[in-house]
Amino acid sequence: MSDFTSGFWNIYIVVLTLIGILGCGLLLWSQSQHKITLPPGAKAQTQTTGHVWDEDLTELNTPMPRWWMWLFYITIVFSLAYLVLYPGLGEYAGKLGWKSAGAYQQELKQAEAEYGPLFAKYQQQDLKAVAADPQARAIGERLFLTYCAQCHGSDARGSKGFPNLADNDWLHGGEPDVIKTTIMNGRNGMMPPMAAAVGSEKDVENVAHYVLSLSGSTSDPIKSVLGKPKFSAACAACHGADGHGNQMLGAPNLSDKTWLYGGSLETIMETIRKGRTNTMPAFKDFLGEAKVHVLAAYVWGLSNVKGAAPQ
Repeated sequence: MSDFTSGFWNIYIVVLTLIGILGCGLLLWSQSQHKITLPPGAKAQTQTTGHVWDEDLTELNTPMPRWWMWLFYITIVFSLAYLVLYPGLGEYAGKLGWKSAGAYQQELKQAEAEYGPLFAKYQQQDLKAVAADPQARAIGERLFLTYCAQCHGSDARGSKGFPNLADNDWLHGGEPDVIKTTIMNGRNGMMPPMAAAVGSEKDVENVAHYVLSLSGSTSDPIKSVLGKPKFSAACAACHGADGHGNQMLGAPNLSDKTWLYGGSLETIMETIRKGRTNTMPAFKDFLGEAKVHVLAAYVWGLSNVKGAAPQ
């Protein structure tokens, strides 16, 4: 990585940029000076480059309009002035000292001054009351679409490996305060590979059949019976003896038909063999508690407030 942080790259960018601008100017100048000698008796309006296609399609030697050329010259002058005032030449910061990070921070300050009091007002309210407020719900939806939809989907129904937030099935609990804690601090979900603890590949298959039987899904009854002792020994500590899960640990309920990665026999066997690792990032420092409060109320409302879930 040191090759990309040396001073060479600063010089490289500066030289390449200036050569590109200078090259454009020289090319424009050279083309405006190019002329073709007319044969005796030829008229100016019939000048051609001598190139003909399809028998009668002739390339004329008509000079570029002066206004068009001057427009390009002005563009070149503008680019040089821009590079003097703004960053663009390697590490040179520009006379105005403008930075994209600074502009972003300025926008954040303006937004905070304008919307901060509104978020502060909602922060003082109970999460359920905020979820019932149409204006707060609209704000929460926009926050969700900006920061959460990439993983959970614009309709909040999730996808493989990302939980559905529009139902009432929760890994860590669906109370408003728990949802807020999840958004504030993030979550790290990890199921270790259990193939060695379960036993042979046949045992893995038997346990997978038993897991399917817990939710009433199609399974082999004999293999399910054989898999139950292995489940009790290797899996019950997290998922419970009855497979109802443990929200304190984030261990899913295996007795319903809600699956994070899929409920097929092959997928369950893969999960037992290889384990699963999921990370939900923390938004406390990025959004601040006031915005998280509104966002948490919106997420809770998706499964608890009629008409809140996107259609």
